[in-house]
Amino acid sequence: MRAGRAAIRAAIIDLDGTMLDTLPDFEAALNGMRADLGLPPLAQAAIKPLIGKGSEKLVRDALLLDWDAARVDAALVDALAGYQRHYLAINGNFSSLYDGVLDGLAALQSLGLRLACVTNKPMAFTTPLLAQKGLAGWFELVYGGDSFPKKKPDPMPLLGVCSAFDLPPSTVVAIGDSSNDAEAARAAGCHVLTVPYGYNHGRPVQEINSDGIVGSLLEAAQLIAAHNRTTT
Repeated sequence: MRAGRAAIRAAIIDLDGTMLDTLPDFEAALNGMRADLGLPPLAQAAIKPLIGKGSEKLVRDALLLDWDAARVDAALVDALAGYQRHYLAINGNFSSLYDGVLDGLAALQSLGLRLACVTNKPMAFTTPLLAQKGLAGWFELVYGGDSFPKKKPDPMPLLGVCSAFDLPPSTVVAIGDSSNDAEAARAAGCHVLTVPYGYNHGRPVQEINSDGIVGSLLEAAQLIAAHNRTTT
């Protein structure tokens, strides 16, 4: 955390790759869609670098592995509808909580922080997934990739949280697994912490410009507590 800054009053937490390992869900939904189009299944290793930019880009990139751009453009509307249908059918069935998530959320809440979840996943997927995994009750606000005209890495969703909480960005920390989270936080003027176990588009987390790498949300809470003890 950057020294000399105000105390942290809120945390904005990413979903995929930060709180939940949803890669197996993406695998099932994408491969269901690809089967409908007569394409072979993709392995998780091929899917993992594609995650994080929203559903439309995910579907597009998954098809570009086999088809040229013109064919993908022609098929995209139907392919996206198919992907969404398959995802809703299995949403959360194969995903799991990362270690330390519930303890971390409890620790963050015990610090008096207001909590928001901001993800690029559409709200139609996000809301039931949070409920199924026992996460919904922790968050005062939840924004998905279709909650604003722009999604991460644009700062708009994070600034939306700051506005709703009536807090300056300098008192808010974003916690995520990818450059999307860091770029959005930097542009918004928030702190940012990154976890090393997520997706980050297939790139090493060490390449991200963040205020620190934390092994869990519990470790993030401990770092925030230490930061707040040095501020007024």
